[in-house]
Amino acid sequence: MTRLQGDTAGKGALWALGLLTTVLASGAAAAPAAAAPVLLGHQAALDLDAAGTGWLGVSTALVLLMTLPGLALFYGGMVRRKNVIATITQSVGVFAVVTLAWFIAGYSIAFGTAPTESLNTVVGGLESLFLNGVTLETAHSLLPGIPEFLFISFQLTFAIITPALITGAFAERFKYSALLLFTALWSLFVYAPIAHWVWGGGFLGSAGVLDFAGGAVVHVNSGVAGLVCALFLGRRKGYGIDPINPHNPVLTMIGASLLLVGWIGFNAGSAGAANGLMAVALLNTILAAAAAALSWKLIEVIEKKKVSLIGMLSGVVAGLVAITPAAGFVDPKGAVIIGLIAGPACYAASIWIKKLLKYDDSLDAFGLHGAGGLVGALLTGVFATTTINSLSEGANVWTQLVGLLWTIAYSAAGTFVILLICKFTTGLRVTEAQEEEGLDAHLHGEALEAH
Repeated sequence: MTRLQGDTAGKGALWALGLLTTVLASGAAAAPAAAAPVLLGHQAALDLDAAGTGWLGVSTALVLLMTLPGLALFYGGMVRRKNVIATITQSVGVFAVVTLAWFIAGYSIAFGTAPTESLNTVVGGLESLFLNGVTLETAHSLLPGIPEFLFISFQLTFAIITPALITGAFAERFKYSALLLFTALWSLFVYAPIAHWVWGGGFLGSAGVLDFAGGAVVHVNSGVAGLVCALFLGRRKGYGIDPINPHNPVLTMIGASLLLVGWIGFNAGSAGAANGLMAVALLNTILAAAAAALSWKLIEVIEKKKVSLIGMLSGVVAGLVAITPAAGFVDPKGAVIIGLIAGPACYAASIWIKKLLKYDDSLDAFGLHGAGGLVGALLTGVFATTTINSLSEGANVWTQLVGLLWTIAYSAAGTFVILLICKFTTGLRVTEAQEEEGLDAHLHGEALEAH
């Protein structure tokens, strides 16, 4: 009897458990499926590529390294002792201003989608102001395997270094308040629209303009803006009369080395994945830098009978700039040729043309980045090959030239207007007495100790 009662109780328990399971299962079946996230026009649902995400995270850190401390030290070593802190502080200021501008509206303008197709050819939408709509589950449609927050961060580092490059053109004479205002306006109204034209679904990218990592968007854009700034501001006090020598070429060497390493993230990271395209872009970057350093050295030896450290470093940067638009479109042979051409071209722009036209591009923002970007972008149309990238099909110099002309015209006009705004608000130049004293003491109340 006891055993029977136990059996009955066990059967009852099993029956109750089965009933509970049936009810839960039917409830789960009846419950509506979780609603798919509402995606903005530029977004895709994240389909995580773990390897690509890891590589892009590393690349983001490398590109950020290019500005702080890379470019800051590269520029800081080339100015006079009394302006070292001011020059380095410019890069810090650009970093801070552009980061917040990108968060507020820059990303949305560059990589968002406008309400109409015709408007989207010119500028992105405003749906992602303050990064609204960006979640852990979203990706940009350009890279659906990469979390959108990481895509935003990677593109931010490009937005930071572009106006930071411009500061080399007006080093040793620009007011810091003007720098901050100029950077905010230029980032939003010049850089972001051009980035959209080429990379964000705009008319230049749709027309077949090839720019793998920023030949037009970053280097020609910043170089032209730098030239406009140099012409608008005029020359430094004593330029062409008194010697203006670099304060510390070793500091420049450290900065250039950091730029070289960071540029691997700049170019190879633009592949957006850990794959063969990333690998060839990485190799092309190193090859072009080496080739340009040697070809710059050759011209310098012919003209001056000596090889300067800053000259060799300038050649390295010239090669890095020139290969940027081509890194993921050309094979290694093409990369070497581009580097060999970039060295003499940037030497001519930085030394001969600047002397001939007598403008004061303090640290050769146009000579290196403008000229190097032009050379690299045009040669992309010559050496791009489908054996490296299927997008190279139909590449030609004319299409590249059209993209460059649009970039040059808009960058020059936009920069000029922004300079006018700054002139009548913050003012642009320090006084002659302040320039003579040095910007470190006048603007920042700091100075390097005298030996």
